[in-house]
Amino acid sequence: MVTGSAPISVDVLNFLKVCFCCPILEGYGQTESSAAATISLPIDKESGHVGGPLPCLKMRLADLPEMEYLSTDLPYPRGEICF
Repeated sequence: MVTGSAPISVDVLNFLKVCFCCPILEGYGQTESSAAATISLPIDKESGHVGGPLPCLKMRLADLPEMEYLSTDLPYPRGEICF
């Protein structure tokens, strides 16, 4: 099974994994460009993240100085995710 669109809570995701006894993959991506730019792996047992980028994809965090979002912000870098 695959979930995407809005984040799913870790508790709900873990409950669904137990109920259906199958891997549930969580993806992330803009609908207008790539609905699954990143996706968790079937062997990944940890919930609460969307996995890494697909092998055919490069991603970067671009600065948005007009909004004061910088990739150098600490402890949480901010910016626009570009595929």
